[in-house]
Amino acid sequence: MVAPAVPELTEEVLHEAIDARTESLVSLRELGPPDLVHLVKQPLRSGGKTLGVYHHVTGVDASSSASLAAYINTLANKEFGPSATTKTLEGTYCCYNAFSRVDMRVHAPFPGSVESYCVDERGEKRKATDELWLETYLCSVLRAYSYADDGTGDTIRKIIGVRRFNPVTNTETEHRFLSAAEQLFLRGWQLGSDSVVQVPNLVSNHLTSGLLKYFHTTGRYTSGINLFEKLRAQHVEVASLLAKVLFMGNEEVQGIRVLYEALKQLPMDYVMLDTQAEFLLKKAQTAATPEQKEERLRMALSCADRSTIAAPSEFGTWARLAEVYVAMEDWENALTTLNSCPMFTYQDKDAPVMPEPRDIHLPTLPETRLDEIDSEPESRYSEQVDPSLLNLRAAAYRGTFKHAYNILTEMTAKIGWDQLLKIRSNVFVMEDEYREKQESATYPKNRNASTDALRGTPDPTTNGGSASEAGDDEGKEEKEEDEEAEKAKEAEEEKVSKEADSGSAAQTLAPNGRAEDIERPSSAVDPDEVKKGDDSGPKDDHFSRLNNKRLCERWLDSLFMVLYEDLRVYTIWRTQMAQYRAQSMQYKKSAEEWEILGSLAERLQHVDEAVEAYRACLAQRFSPKALAGILKVFEKTKGSTRDTVAATIRLVTWQYRWYSEFSPELLHTVRMLIEDEGAVKIRSIIQATNLPQSVLDLTHHYAALCATFRSSGTDG
Repeated sequence: MVAPAVPELTEEVLHEAIDARTESLVSLRELGPPDLVHLVKQPLRSGGKTLGVYHHVTGVDASSSASLAAYINTLANKEFGPSATTKTLEGTYCCYNAFSRVDMRVHAPFPGSVESYCVDERGEKRKATDELWLETYLCSVLRAYSYADDGTGDTIRKIIGVRRFNPVTNTETEHRFLSAAEQLFLRGWQLGSDSVVQVPNLVSNHLTSGLLKYFHTTGRYTSGINLFEKLRAQHVEVASLLAKVLFMGNEEVQGIRVLYEALKQLPMDYVMLDTQAEFLLKKAQTAATPEQKEERLRMALSCADRSTIAAPSEFGTWARLAEVYVAMEDWENALTTLNSCPMFTYQDKDAPVMPEPRDIHLPTLPETRLDEIDSEPESRYSEQVDPSLLNLRAAAYRGTFKHAYNILTEMTAKIGWDQLLKIRSNVFVMEDEYREKQESATYPKNRNASTDALRGTPDPTTNGGSASEAGDDEGKEEKEEDEEAEKAKEAEEEKVSKEADSGSAAQTLAPNGRAEDIERPSSAVDPDEVKKGDDSGPKDDHFSRLNNKRLCERWLDSLFMVLYEDLRVYTIWRTQMAQYRAQSMQYKKSAEEWEILGSLAERLQHVDEAVEAYRACLAQRFSPKALAGILKVFEKTKGSTRDTVAATIRLVTWQYRWYSEFSPELLHTVRMLIEDEGAVKIRSIIQATNLPQSVLDLTHHYAALCATFRSSGTDG
């Protein structure tokens, strides 16, 4: 297969890309940015100015200075021939080592000898040792999986000009990868962890996440079992990782036995308890009888509850407990548990911070020529999008907030919005309830009953006003303060949730829509306001009921508002669709709008409606996000093999057009297709599609990778 084309970003000032990378080293927090490759070129014609060009890359073998110098050589050799216009004078490869927090660099002049060194956070040069190269290699493989695109195009668009290669293509490179992981396993926590993990530990960090993703993608379960068996002999905690790989390979009985024995030694290991709860929750969904489901959920509840005790500051344990309550249809406990989740600020991947390039060259190879794919960027740029669709805040959720929102949408899908609001008001103190309590408590605190009795009730005829005005003057200050607090609360809600009302969504989206059918949620009381309040009021039955309720966290209150926005826009869309169909009229939206509506329906767990919107988008132009959404549904529902293959081919081709020949998600899809249908059948389906042979070869390349790894036993 022909290698992807090479993107080039031209510097305004020579070497400014390398200088910018050096300055950014001190701010890196995760695995680090993709590798930077910088070339100094000189035009072949006389008098031409020397210029610096660069691009980013992942998946290149970073085990030694020789392998990185070899990559630079392949770029320099491309310029030989009658069509060459420049020659390469020197090249520099930069690869970040997240263990030691240094940037490994290889400098290769032409001609000249290769120099390797590293640069620390202060910008000082240090010697490159074998230990540093081992760390760098492992970080490089983990970054390749971390920065590989998920098929939607979001990762590809974030960083311009990134080449992506598969870092592990055969059993030899797999052995090198797993050997490095074994040697550095005890230091994995130094790399940090996913944003839903509060404190990285031995089994919850970027190294273990990368290993699990590798085994899931390739199906090399036997290799994973062997690795974690060796590590478990020294560290009992690794039993959770071993069990997860055993579950992947359908070795469920052995996985349960491993966890059972390990929990005897570490009965309060929260990762093992959470692994048990996750497994039992999945088994409950496939239970043959209601009694069996109830029993499995009861056991899952016990494990999840213990995990929250073992790790009360971890989001994952509380989220799992909430999911168990949702499966048990215990809605009040599900909301209460969700409210207890500790929320963390999302930490995005380290991205390169580069100066504005003078020029950007993004070439295309003939092998990726498909009209629908080539026209995608231009079509997207010219499309009109309704502002109300662009303001849906849930689309931007990541990390813990995205996970919590998914739990909330699952509850809504099962019991409906109105019922969810009722349960919410049963569980949490609502603002109107709290206002009523405060107003009731005002009289005994500010009025003197004996003085009132002596003075008597003011006569409205002699005073020229109503009887209520006497109390109004006395409580005017408190009332004004309450009004100001109310206005501040409303302003805060509007800022946090960007209410659909402010965008006149009902008018712009559906002139005849039924958005009013979606009840707007009232606000829960602000916990900070309660803390500042005075509880010294009468304790009647109303206050007793109030004291038995919980205070809703502000972030969860905001999530309800955001969910209301999503439901409102969704209802308007579906109402409009029904009205247009009843009148035999075409419902028109731009491709971008269909893509957003598909994502909205998917968020709200309306699968059929999501596919409908994604198909409408693809009918107008190519969309990797829409295609990936449909492909996800095909995989879950075991849809048409021919349709799945066709979608996969187009996504593979689109990724290759943007310099990526590696996607874990697509590699996993091709592997599962081959295991389910057989390699011969899949290859015949690929060949039968009406696409250029060069395009089909790209998908055959993925199939060949899967075939390389196929072996006996649990590896499939």
